[in-house]
This record gives sequence, C-alpha cells and structure tokens, in this order.
Amino acid sequence: MAPKYHPTPLSGGDRKALNKELQKARGMTGMLAAQSDEMRTKGDALIRQADRLLCEIWNERMWADGEPIDPSPKVDQALNGGFSWLEIECSRCQTKREVNLAELPHVETTCIHDLATRLRCQRCAKGGKRPRATLLQLAIGRRHTAEVP
Repeated sequence: MAPKYHPTPLSGGDRKALNKELQKARGMTGMLAAQSDEMRTKGDALIRQADRLLCEIWNERMWADGEPIDPSPKVDQALNGGFSWLEIECSRCQTKREVNLAELPHVETTCIHDLATRLRCQRCAKGGKRPRATLLQLAIGRRHTAEVP
C-alpha cells in the first residue's frame, strides 16, 4: 500500500503546522503500538490464569463428586493453564496412569469429559478387553514415574 500523500501547503506557516501534525501522528502511533503490546501481554496472562482456575475448579468438583463433570475445560484451555497431564484409572484393573494431553489428537473444542469415551486401558487391551478409563483429575506434571506395560 502506498503511503498517504499530503499536499504541501503554499504558505510557510501551514507547512510547519502540517509537519508538526505529521510528527505528532507518527509519535502517537508508536505510543499506541506500545500500549497495545502491553495490554495484549496482560490479556494473555489473564486468560492463562483464568484457564488455570477453570482446571482447578474442575479438579475440585471431580474430587467432591467423583464423576466426569460436564462442563469441563477444553483440552486447549487445560494446556494453556499449565495442566498438560490427565490422570485416569482403568475401571476393570484399577491401574492408574497419566495421559499427555498435548500428544492426543484433538479438535480445539474437545472437552476433557469427552475423552472418557476414547481412552482405554492398554494393559487390559492386550488381554482382549476394552474397558473404559475413569477420569481422575488434571495434573501439571506426571505423578507416577513408573510406566505400567
């Protein structure tokens, strides 16, 4: 896009006034751009904090009620809030494990409680069974270091 053309006024006083206004406008754009970047950074931090609180609320409700609570945070909200692991338990053999949410194929709008129908116990699957996993809670990091084969 071509820069805007301002016709040069004939009188000297008008030229000075035009140059002064152009410098003022250029200075204002720099200042507004800096304010915009600052506000965007603050906004991103607030959204991250809101996503974290949403995950903590869901964990507390899961602990209190003990079932997949709807509505639950979306997978992207959990990742943005710092909760990248989902603790699950096999409903058949009671084996607990963590699932890395970042590695799961998902759409932006996938809710955590919708994952309960997709997650299966790997240990029981080898024996020909396909029991559903029970969702326990979202976690910031891994808790069980030993992987169950």
